[in-house]
Amino acid sequence: MLEPSDSQQAYEYVMAAIEISERWKLPVILRMTTRICHSKTVVSLQSFELPPAKISYEQDIKGRVMVPAHARPAHRRLRRKLDEIAQWSENTPLNYLVDGDKSLGIISSGVAYSHAREAAPSASFLKLSLTYPLPLRKIKDFAAGVERCVVVEEGDPYLVESIRTAGVPVEDKPQMYRFGELNVDRVKRILAGDAGAESSPPPGKPPQLCQGCPHRSIFEVLKKLGCIVSGDIGCYTLGALPPMEALHFQTCMGASIGVGLGLRHVFPEERACKVVSVIGDSTFVHSGITGLVEMVYNRPPTGHVLVILDNGTTAMTGLQEHPATGRRLDHQPTQKLVLEDLAKSMGISRVFVIDPVKDKDELERQLSESLSLEELTVIIARRPCLLAAQKIKKYEKDAKVC
Repeated sequence: MLEPSDSQQAYEYVMAAIEISERWKLPVILRMTTRICHSKTVVSLQSFELPPAKISYEQDIKGRVMVPAHARPAHRRLRRKLDEIAQWSENTPLNYLVDGDKSLGIISSGVAYSHAREAAPSASFLKLSLTYPLPLRKIKDFAAGVERCVVVEEGDPYLVESIRTAGVPVEDKPQMYRFGELNVDRVKRILAGDAGAESSPPPGKPPQLCQGCPHRSIFEVLKKLGCIVSGDIGCYTLGALPPMEALHFQTCMGASIGVGLGLRHVFPEERACKVVSVIGDSTFVHSGITGLVEMVYNRPPTGHVLVILDNGTTAMTGLQEHPATGRRLDHQPTQKLVLEDLAKSMGISRVFVIDPVKDKDELERQLSESLSLEELTVIIARRPCLLAAQKIKKYEKDAKVC
């Protein structure tokens, strides 16, 4: 696992991760925390020399088919690789020392290192960028060379517990600093051993669905009808926040249908018939289709209602295409997955496509009727995302020209 401390390292460590992965044939995690992702700093571009790609196939059944007989020796190989990487991490420039006052030594990683450098510029530092496996010998030598050694890290004490387990005495932050992000002032308090009450942060503006977003109409109807809504991951998850407060469950990508079905199976009938699953078009294609299969295969006694919020894009993460838009990631046309045809092909007869803004009354009528029936219903609420609508028109116009 690699942890960058700023935009430059985030850029450089991608290549470092690839090199480590290629060398040891292992996956590498590039751990990006909130402040690294949401900050901008100047990045100096570099010329990375990539070896020519070798496209070949070598049969390795024992390494690629993890039946028990293969998995046991594979586990031993994994441990040997991790031991090798741990030895390599002792000398890699990814983990480096910053000389300073020996009265205070700070071990840190990620953005916490940047905060600590500003909070205590004269201290000695051990900056850990390769945080798994750890360079324990380097850590022991550093801790032995300073009078006081403090670990500054965000979140739960992964580094502290790993270092202490290796027998190295280091100071941890007070438990109150496990919660929320660190900043320079909080790091100063940690170094001072200050566990007193912190001042409350200024109130921020909570995120909301865009004004005019087609999802707003859907959640207004769901709330009006008193639905128990099993939601999913996407910008529509904001339907859980005020003023809507009309999305009641959200677990992981694609789980809305399965959770909704579970509620339908266990709730008493008068409550079960109010359960609705809501999922976006991109999320449905990504990992919701199997839930639709389960909806047909393991049908609750009251039936179920699924609402697919089809805004024609992957809105939350940057307006990317997906198989149901009919365009590849470069926006060029390709075979389109038609959601209503997919639902009908599974044997669901009640499939409706409704514009939730233009035909809001029809949406309410159809949803109300569907909740009163003991049948399976799929309602596709189709209207382009406001942020993508003009782009979609252009892509479709360009496709016709071609």
